[in-house]
Amino acid sequence: MSTETTDRLAPIAERAAAPAVLLPPTAGGLSWRPATRDDAPALLELRNTVAQADREPYRESLPEIVEILEAPWHDLADDTVLGFDADGDLRAYGYVESMPGDTRLVRAFLWGAVHPGRRGEGIGRDLFAWQVGRARQLLAASGKDVPARIAGFIEDDAPTAKVRLYERAGFTPRRYYSDLERDLRDMDARPVPEVQPDDGLRLVPLDDALDEATRLAHNDAFRDHWGSQPMTAAQWRSGRSTYAPEWSFVVLDPTPDVDALLADAGTDAETAAALRAGEPLVVGYHVGARYTEDFAVRGYPFGYTEILGVRRAYRGRKVAVALLGAGMRAFAADGMAAAALDVDTQNPSGAHGLYASLGYVKRHGSRLLSIEL
Repeated sequence: MSTETTDRLAPIAERAAAPAVLLPPTAGGLSWRPATRDDAPALLELRNTVAQADREPYRESLPEIVEILEAPWHDLADDTVLGFDADGDLRAYGYVESMPGDTRLVRAFLWGAVHPGRRGEGIGRDLFAWQVGRARQLLAASGKDVPARIAGFIEDDAPTAKVRLYERAGFTPRRYYSDLERDLRDMDARPVPEVQPDDGLRLVPLDDALDEATRLAHNDAFRDHWGSQPMTAAQWRSGRSTYAPEWSFVVLDPTPDVDALLADAGTDAETAAALRAGEPLVVGYHVGARYTEDFAVRGYPFGYTEILGVRRAYRGRKVAVALLGAGMRAFAADGMAAAALDVDTQNPSGAHGLYASLGYVKRHGSRLLSIEL
């Protein structure tokens, strides 16, 4: 379904076809209940056990799990379910997430897994049915009469049973992502180019005073990216346990042409208000993250580019390459062996060409599957 028009869409309450009653899974003889904040350690252990068994290229930390459970838009009582065996050990989990900032497209994402030792008992099938049902309820309750999506991510080399679970439920692959990496161990032989943005633009460290201006830049930069939706301030500030301020930078326009930007139909309302108030204009940003738990999985420490973006009106002015170069040099200065990032294979801003020119190569891949409503 196209996300370009809502003219012919039925109300979301009709399209979502939400079940009136949502029963917990029954397979495997597990006891089911919603998650609580106190379940974080058990959930961490299960998620990392699954990641190791399925050869996923990452592991998680306790603060990351706590952030999931404490996200202000999560209703743990209704949006989560945990399955425990007779000994009280967590053997399955599922939750559904719908983001508050969604405007042009309302989405519900599915997350869940079953312990490797309890697979083949129908638990995953029951759990997945619960997730899809809850996703439909969330979409129906949103009241947002725009295109809708139920989605989940899987690794390219995920177990066949997981892929079939999505396919049998009517999910279709929609987008593919590449985990790219650039070796930093011999910066003399393969230096990162020293590039400055065009005259008048300044590259500076990202600090708290520029955080909100960076969120506004992000919402503008990703407006033309498939599936992306605006981030609220709460969304933008969440998930900071891996944030590395020492690896994060922005490019500012100290003297923006305010009148031209205000006259541009592409300037969003929040940016327009900030311009009128004389707030700093961030035109590009590089947000770095330190995923320490993943170092052992990769076999070496690496720096991660969590988000890289440039406002649409400022593309073509060497902003992205200046930011990425600053990030890579910061990684190397901290002893990181590699720089890594994840990119949509159909990114509309030419990012793939930029990354290839700087020596990034594909290391892994994943995909998004969805039901479009």
